[in-house]
Amino acid sequence: MGQVERVRRGGYPSEEAARRARDELLALSREEQAGRSWTVARWLRYWLSTRTRIRPTTKMHYTRDVETFLIPRIGQLILGNLTARQLNTAFARLAVTRNRSGQPQTACTLQHVHTTLRAALNAAVREGLIVDNPARRVELPARERPHAVVWTEARVAEWEATGERPAVAVWTAAQLASFLDYVRGDSLYALWWLIALRGLRRGEAAGLRWADVDLHEGQLSVVRQRTTAGYDVHEGPPKSAASRRTVALDRHTVRVLRQHRTRQQEQRTRRVGAGKVCHDSGYVFTGPDGLPLHPGYLTQRLRILVDRAGLPPIRLHDLRHGAATLAHAAGADMKTIQDQLGHATIRLTADVYTTVLPATAREAAEATAAFLLAAGKPGAEVKQQIDRSRDPERGRPATEPGPEPDRGRVGPRACAR
Repeated sequence: MGQVERVRRGGYPSEEAARRARDELLALSREEQAGRSWTVARWLRYWLSTRTRIRPTTKMHYTRDVETFLIPRIGQLILGNLTARQLNTAFARLAVTRNRSGQPQTACTLQHVHTTLRAALNAAVREGLIVDNPARRVELPARERPHAVVWTEARVAEWEATGERPAVAVWTAAQLASFLDYVRGDSLYALWWLIALRGLRRGEAAGLRWADVDLHEGQLSVVRQRTTAGYDVHEGPPKSAASRRTVALDRHTVRVLRQHRTRQQEQRTRRVGAGKVCHDSGYVFTGPDGLPLHPGYLTQRLRILVDRAGLPPIRLHDLRHGAATLAHAAGADMKTIQDQLGHATIRLTADVYTTVLPATAREAAEATAAFLLAAGKPGAEVKQQIDRSRDPERGRPATEPGPEPDRGRVGPRACAR
């Protein structure tokens, strides 16, 4: 951005007007001159080249937004002349296009593209190329957070009849138990159990190492994750500061992990004895060669196992949803669930991850009705007592009250007190 450039502009009504425009441009700082001369496409690509401290996955998403959505629609505009009206028009046109599945662009996609553009223009403000970020005034459709629903019998029947499934769905406790029983002999049984019960993210489970698991104390530490950018795997710190956490393990989960470690060690011994390569990588979940698993493999493997088990479909991340639901149904409070899942805010935990299971909802409904019925009983008894005390013929009390004893006159001052 520090190179001296020749700026060409045309369309002025006279030579004098062109000179005035030239003099105004020369009076600006180099940053302001760049804002008046650079196109949006040039700035966006320059901004991308400076993003060296972000996660590879974030860089991949930024690049997709810039090259696929932003540059084709606003790339030819001059950065310093960019207005909110132009951006609103561009996003309106983007909203009526189709995604790779042939469906209209979702509110989530529009929000992501807007987030990328806003970050890029904020950087332009900081660099002094523009004085204001017009992306702040772009109006977009509200993004609705998906709410997890439970695979009830009715929803399963509808899915079997139509093939349509909810965006986010979790199994009932009985369905989850059936799945875990089906995969008991799978080499990744401990991984399915850990995600389903303790709610680890896919990348957190794939990046878990034995050094971070304390089976004696019954806890594990989430300190890294393995994520993908395209097909490439990148290992780094957890998703956020809140994601770096300690997860408590119950005695059964500890037993499952102990058994998994024993089988892993036995498999390594057999492979080495057979002259095959087996790495002692230190990861909890590995392939036969001892190396850590590609996160995408876990997604594909779960899909196959669910289909073979004959259960309604869920995503790998839905197992995490289900872990929150189970903890909530078992009586865990929101703060405990938030810490377990590694959420930055309790609102996200409450809004998205805590679907009430049908059995729990029925118990709450029964308890509410029982409370109301119990509250109505004393009222009925009082009414019966009043009715019995009345004269059946005249409808007045059978016994007239006697004169009150003379307790002395109470003055106004005493009444006021």
